[in-house]
Amino acid sequence: MIFKVTFVVMFTFMVTSVMAQQKGEMAVGGQIAYGSGDDYSNLGLGAKFQWNILDNIRLEPSFTYFLKKDYVNMWDLSADVHYLFPITDKVTVYPLAGLSILGVKASVPSVDLGEWGSYGEGSASDSEFGFNLGGGIDYKLADKLTLNAGLKYKMCSNWDRFIVSVGLAYKF
Repeated sequence: MIFKVTFVVMFTFMVTSVMAQQKGEMAVGGQIAYGSGDDYSNLGLGAKFQWNILDNIRLEPSFTYFLKKDYVNMWDLSADVHYLFPITDKVTVYPLAGLSILGVKASVPSVDLGEWGSYGEGSASDSEFGFNLGGGIDYKLADKLTLNAGLKYKMCSNWDRFIVSVGLAYKF
């Protein structure tokens, strides 16, 4: 019985999503993100481009720069695929999956040790390939303006991160 109900709900969402989205629709936007993982968290600012390649499938390449905290800053370049499920005329939810490259840089300042001189001042950086899994929600504020929020888990070999973001997108 649960299987039948789930099937009917999923079928209804798929039929609705085909009718609600338009192939070729594009948008650009910005976002504020909060990344956390491996005992480290920081705030980021980003930009994204959205393109509906099919009526209910959207590609979203994005770039987020995470601000320096405790001498460490990060950047994230992602390409995600969203499967769109319109709930109402204004609300759309989506699961996402994608690929990313995460860059990390640590810069340590010099420490003055007085008569013994100074110590430190150095930097190290690394970048890693990863996978993204998550989901989000879009809320249509106006014909061309959408508010969105998302949750994404980024799996990299040394830097797994959970990212929460909020942003605006302008459709053109």
